[in-house]
Amino acid sequence: MSQSRHVPVMLQRCLDMLAPALTEPGAVVVDCTLGLGGHSEALLTRFPEARLVALDRDKEALRLSGERLAPFGDRATLVHAVYDELPEVLDRLGVPRVQGVLFDLGVSSMQLDEADRGFAYAQDAPLDMRMDQTTGISAAEVLNTYPPGELVRILRAYGEEKQAKRIVSAVVREREKEPFSNSARLVELIRDSLPQAAKRTGGNPAKRTFQALRIEVNGELSVLERAIPAAVKALAVGGRIAVLSYHSLEDRLVKQVFAAGAATTAPPGLPVVPERYQPRLKLLTRGAELPTEEEVAENRRAAPARLRGAQRIREDAE
Repeated sequence: MSQSRHVPVMLQRCLDMLAPALTEPGAVVVDCTLGLGGHSEALLTRFPEARLVALDRDKEALRLSGERLAPFGDRATLVHAVYDELPEVLDRLGVPRVQGVLFDLGVSSMQLDEADRGFAYAQDAPLDMRMDQTTGISAAEVLNTYPPGELVRILRAYGEEKQAKRIVSAVVREREKEPFSNSARLVELIRDSLPQAAKRTGGNPAKRTFQALRIEVNGELSVLERAIPAAVKALAVGGRIAVLSYHSLEDRLVKQVFAAGAATTAPPGLPVVPERYQPRLKLLTRGAELPTEEEVAENRRAAPARLRGAQRIREDAE
């Protein structure tokens, strides 16, 4: 597996955004999405005084990145956990507050590149899509057992798929003949059920359906809804958080949490805003930052990325 393909997205920008919080000795930075360890390795290299806590729900990712981060010895602590478990992980490690948090919400390159995991629609593979293969239901089970209305809701909500009804009625018809097990059959069915005009736009027509199934199988949005506020809460005053998202649903969620933290909660009309109503966060990005054209040319997986950052400026009101 060539490392060159796994250039972490917007790496330099993420490091620069977190830098002011990570230069002090004893600073702790959390990589909530370890993957192959590209961001983690860069964080440990650039901030020699910092300690890293890194989470991943994928055991294979932990094994591979463990080898990559071995030279850093006990500065790196790798944990098998989903990122909404961050408060429990920090509690267990006896780390009350952290100085930096990074989320890279894209599917790890490794999962996309390993055919048998079933994330990629470009090659035939079992329809699995579980990031942690020791638990939960596979994409095939979702397709074969969910009621039609529920499948339509998932494709619309998580895949923003306008042709959800057409695709689902074809799925329901086909699954009665024979349950789904592999990705190629699903890709073909999606192609056949879309009108010509829909096939001409926006890359592989199966992309939105696969995204929707992946989010459903891994509970990604509900996990994220818990994880981002928990990460903000874990930040020490002066600490910084950077989040890379790859579709509008994730980005909207991050935006809402950051915006709420950066707003005053005072009732309108107070001449002086008391401390407890003051914003907790300062936004570090105006809107979402996008990757540069050069970066997208070098790494096509960076194209949909959106980066948002925030800094903790006050403790929570008691």
